Amino acid sequence: MTTLQLAVLLGGVAAIVLVNWYYFAPRGTVAATVAGDGAQSVRITVLGGYSPQTVRVKRGKPVRLVFDRQETSPCSEEVVIGELGVRQFLAPHAETAVEITPTRSGTFEITCGMSMLHGSLVVED
Repeated sequence: MTTLQLAVLLGGVAAIVLVNWYYFAPRGTVAATVAGDGAQSVRITVLGGYSPQTVRVKRGKPVRLVFDRQETSPCSEEVVIGELGVRQFLAPHAETAVEITPTRSGTFEITCGMSMLHGSLVVED
């Protein structure tokens, strides 16, 4: 194997690792804060994924998820929490609030419309 072939091989492996890290690396966990109106509130940045990636809230209390979409990628133009009946368009470079009141505990997947971006909503008692 020549030096050039080795360099190309290592560059390809590095590119694969970086792409997987960009899309699948954990982006943190946060517990919701209680706003002045009593709703639990969390701001989620949408930029190649969801940050924080995992959100913890309490069951039976109103939740306001504020998605701050900082990109124009077609993949991130919609947020879906299928088990809770949420499907919301997210305008580019704007904040969009999604309001729900979870009635059951569990972990609910947050995805984009294409199911390429992933996060979790953890509802606790």
